[in-house]
Amino acid sequence: MAWLTRFLTAVAFFAVGVIFSPETFGSKSDDSISPILSTSIKLAHLLCFATAWGTALWVTFIGGILMFKYLPRHQFGNLQSKMFPAYFSMVGVCCAVSAAAFGYMHPWKSATTTEKYQLGFLVSAFAFNLINLFVFTPMTIEMMKHRHKVEREENIGNEIGGLKNHEVAKKNPKLAAMNKKFGMIHGLSSLINLMCFGVLAMHTWYLAGKLSL
Repeated sequence: MAWLTRFLTAVAFFAVGVIFSPETFGSKSDDSISPILSTSIKLAHLLCFATAWGTALWVTFIGGILMFKYLPRHQFGNLQSKMFPAYFSMVGVCCAVSAAAFGYMHPWKSATTTEKYQLGFLVSAFAFNLINLFVFTPMTIEMMKHRHKVEREENIGNEIGGLKNHEVAKKNPKLAAMNKKFGMIHGLSSLINLMCFGVLAMHTWYLAGKLSL
């Protein structure tokens, strides 16, 4: 994951530079740059946004739910511990590129109020993914590993669903405390992920208004 961290940091600095100093990169109005460059930047914005939106939709509302429903809990947890760092990294990079492209095409000084809000939504989505990637995901994985160890001592974790965990936790204060802490951390991570999905959804409304069918 070290290369992903470095790449994400580089993209973040690039995005911030484009957003707050667009004139440094020659960003003016849409009419003052070549059609090929304009189309390329718009394509980068659209593809990265669509990737972020589609990935967030699948992981949040479909993939994660199906895996929890059909995989043994420890297998599900171990898979999630590998998947979520990659998920937040990819969506974060896509949001950063999308924000940078949008900021390049709509410099802050000449942008309308609506365009400034949309840029804010994209930057917020990027920030939400950074928080999850560098704060809550490591905490969740670490807590999950400790809980798995306690559950193995109680001979649970290979079942599907959390029913046995709740039953054992009633007699095991240590597991009950871990469940509470894990639930709090995971809940905050899920809330931030939903907030990211929400601001991306707001941008889809803006893009839909630009379509001419």
